[in-house]
Amino acid sequence: MRLFLNKTSPYARMARIVMLEKGLVDQVELCWCDPWSDDEQLLRENPAGRIPTLVTDNGTALSESILIAMFLNDQQLNPALIPDSTKEQVLYLAGLGQGLMDASFTTVISRKYLNEEANNSILSQRRGRAIHRILDRLESCIDGYAEAEQITLGDISVAVALEYLIFRLPELYLGNKYPGLEAWRSGITQRASFLHTVFA
Repeated sequence: MRLFLNKTSPYARMARIVMLEKGLVDQVELCWCDPWSDDEQLLRENPAGRIPTLVTDNGTALSESILIAMFLNDQQLNPALIPDSTKEQVLYLAGLGQGLMDASFTTVISRKYLNEEANNSILSQRRGRAIHRILDRLESCIDGYAEAEQITLGDISVAVALEYLIFRLPELYLGNKYPGLEAWRSGITQRASFLHTVFA
């Protein structure tokens, strides 16, 4: 398999962490690229030019980080990142993480490529409110999943989204406002899979 990625995409980092947690390092070739420069190899596999893109052993190109994560999770039984016993909760958390990731990433891209008027638009304000609502929700439910023995796809999605927020929009994440969430993030990101995929 081949995984197209870069070192600043939260979506690509999520896919790579799943790959590491599932022990698939030897089965996946990392193809570093710049999707913003219309990388030819990436476009041959994925005309949308998005990362991550995973090319399977059969030559099928899969896109969208959550779909790639689910595909990688199915490649071997253990460890199960979406346990049957807690599937609904895991997918709920994964959805919150993806929502936070989307709002944060879109904010970063907007600030980079659009003018000040666009960045003060109703859409921009709506994204900002979504970020704070999701953070509040995660803080309120942290006790429900902080003690889980096994890392899950929900954990990965949320932790990567928080890491991206700190990396790109630190002014929007004040750790002292979310003490439970921050303690959880600080702990889970000490796993080898997170330490080996730090944003750069």
